[in-house]
Amino acid sequence: MAFIDDLGLIEALLLLGGVLLTYVGLVGWYRMYKNDAKGLRQALTGASVPLGGVGIAATIIGLWGEMVWNYQPWTALGGYNIFFTDVVLLFGLVLVALAASMYKELSLQYVGLFALVAGGITLFYGWTGYGYSYTKEPFETLLLYAGFGVSGIMAFPATVLVDHYLANGATSKMFWTTAAPSRSARGLTGAVRAAQSISPSTTEEKNGDLRYRLPIYVSFFLLAFPVFMALAALAAYFYLGSTIPGHLAPGKTP
Repeated sequence: MAFIDDLGLIEALLLLGGVLLTYVGLVGWYRMYKNDAKGLRQALTGASVPLGGVGIAATIIGLWGEMVWNYQPWTALGGYNIFFTDVVLLFGLVLVALAASMYKELSLQYVGLFALVAGGITLFYGWTGYGYSYTKEPFETLLLYAGFGVSGIMAFPATVLVDHYLANGATSKMFWTTAAPSRSARGLTGAVRAAQSISPSTTEEKNGDLRYRLPIYVSFFLLAFPVFMALAALAAYFYLGSTIPGHLAPGKTP
């Protein structure tokens, strides 16, 4: 079987997926910051269609590479089906699972756990490839794999927090706090208490208003995912630019 060079398409799919996931992550954080559960659900449902498309394409290419790669142990192409298509297939499967969960409004943390494991595997592949200088751009390849690997790991806490917000955002103590009453309110409360007894069932609302806020540590975990994903997409963009000219040139090999 003749060698078919589809590395450019693989890099393009990685770039598309990275950009989409970065945008979804930022929109998700903003909706949670504004306490807009309905807007968050709409964003997840809308993003499921393009993410599913990229995921299906990546899965098909990954499966193709795994099954029909022209193994040539005497050339540098011998193990490219392992080094490239393994992680592309994992990337595609994660996107397909994520898109289905987002579209059907299922719990996202199980896909996040899948992404965490896939991210760890991707980091291992990237570090191994860098150590053996498996490509002509070993450092750029390491950055590409590290970006997607860390993003996959950070997807797990992000999806856990999104699930918790969508299921318990209206009542969770994580998102609601009692604001300190104003000076006039404290005086009024004291006057009322002087005039009547306080029952044991007095709630926090008696002493202050409950206000929504997104804790800093929650924002950190939510934003870590799109930040690393943006770096991964940027690495895919530069990797695409550095490899395509050589791959398109006559007589050149990866």
